[in-house]
Amino acid sequence: MSHARKSLLVQGLTFGATAAVLWWLAHNMSANLERRGLSLGFGFLQQPANFEIGDTAWLRFSPEQSVGRAILVGLLNTARVSALGCVLAIAIGFVVGVLRLSHNPALRGVMRAGVEVVRNTPLLLLLLFLYASLQGLPSASHALEPAPGWFLSGRGLVLPAIAFGALTMWLAALLVIALVLRRRLGAMGARVIAGLLATVVLSMLVRHPSVEAAHLVGFNFVGGTTLSPEFAALLSALVLHHAAHISEVVRGAILSVPRGQRDAARALGLSRFQTLRMVTIPLALRAMVPLLATSCVSLIKNSSLAVAIGFPDVVSILNTTGNQTGHNIETMCIMIVVYLSLSLAVAAALNRYNTSLLALEAQLP
Repeated sequence: MSHARKSLLVQGLTFGATAAVLWWLAHNMSANLERRGLSLGFGFLQQPANFEIGDTAWLRFSPEQSVGRAILVGLLNTARVSALGCVLAIAIGFVVGVLRLSHNPALRGVMRAGVEVVRNTPLLLLLLFLYASLQGLPSASHALEPAPGWFLSGRGLVLPAIAFGALTMWLAALLVIALVLRRRLGAMGARVIAGLLATVVLSMLVRHPSVEAAHLVGFNFVGGTTLSPEFAALLSALVLHHAAHISEVVRGAILSVPRGQRDAARALGLSRFQTLRMVTIPLALRAMVPLLATSCVSLIKNSSLAVAIGFPDVVSILNTTGNQTGHNIETMCIMIVVYLSLSLAVAAALNRYNTSLLALEAQLP
């Protein structure tokens, strides 16, 4: 028997043995649950939830609606925190990482001190500290106004709401899709993107976006967009914690660029900022992107700490559902699938970007 056939046989036997063990475990678990009057299934997703959800920014919810819709609300809350957290953490971490290499010793020292304090503070402790600080803000009637139309109080941060027309939103969605698929569109990709961009601008000129400012009525604000204290504390803690780690990734990647590359750029007459923007950072991106993907995946998983402050993310809602319905195994399976899917999607997107960087580098002379 050839080596290839032996390898296939061993793999087949290993797969069969693994499948048999998993089937045995599942059968025993099902039999034990049946003896206790419990059954596995996802029919409970159609049952009324019978509980309130405090933060439903993107999808309205009432207790008489189904458990499935409640889980969808929690999933959207998790996705909202994760998406904003990844973008802000990368942006802030990138700036802080560059500033840590500044020639100004005072600025470099302040950045280093801030990074060290945040990195050595447990994320849960940072989250609880920020949440307690937000809870200590004045009431809505005495809210702070850091900018016109912006109000900060114990009820959260209230911002002016900007409403776009339906046509503008659809065109913007098509523009995002075109940007993602620009390589597959080939030569016509640039023309499609330019045409969609011009159409979006034209639609905004035809129907101007409306701005709705919040105003105080009684003991609360009416209008605008409200970010709850739970959401603000969770987002701030995730961004600060992971931005501190990303800044070290950026700093290390920049320092890994050979000094000869920087010296050659300076010899050509480029300023320090031009050298950083046009030579150092493009070369450092190759080392940054895999670690940025890891940081984003960690941020998504750490968003589950929202349960500590009562923010209704997918973990909090699934825990409540499991306690009410008794289907804890099913809710845990849903939780695993949700976080695995989100983490794999972010990792795949950044890995795709890393592959495009390597392909572009390979085309250079």
